[in-house]
Amino acid sequence: SLGSVRLRGQKGFVVPDRAALRVVESEGEIWLSSSDRPFLTRLDAPPDKPVSVVSGKVLIAPRSVRTGARGVRLVPMSFRRTTVVTDFRSGWAVAATRSRVTRLALDEDATLSVRPDALVAWIGRDPTGFCRRMGVMDLLLPRGPRDLAFRFHGPAVVWFEGSSPAPCGFGKVVAVR
Repeated sequence: SLGSVRLRGQKGFVVPDRAALRVVESEGEIWLSSSDRPFLTRLDAPPDKPVSVVSGKVLIAPRSVRTGARGVRLVPMSFRRTTVVTDFRSGWAVAATRSRVTRLALDEDATLSVRPDALVAWIGRDPTGFCRRMGVMDLLLPRGPRDLAFRFHGPAVVWFEGSSPAPCGFGKVVAVR
């Protein structure tokens, strides 16, 4: 930064994104970066709908356009798999991610499943949790099911990272992680 910089936490009694975001005041120019998340994506919010950004992936945003924060539960009634998101209205935010970000606009009847660690932001209704199949071991072991995903129903705009389109015309595709 050029000039003095002051860092402080957010004010309020219940602030879900307190651990992920801080307020920065600067008199001069500032540059922000994240060495473990080198890819930056600008997310523009329309004036009529808020953009919900995963709080842990926000690099910088104007404080005046932040409308609040909340937890989106992947598993209903569970606090263990809650993703904290920050809502921004009629402004912009910059997200820092580990890989390139893909923007996908969903039509009225479209559905999209996104892994929780790949989700960056969305405009539209909140996603619901989805699990393809739960076995007996998923219920007995302390780990969660492996196939948990957020499911978005259109119309919506979703940003997610680490994607690659599958080539068409090959029938079944094998996924390797």
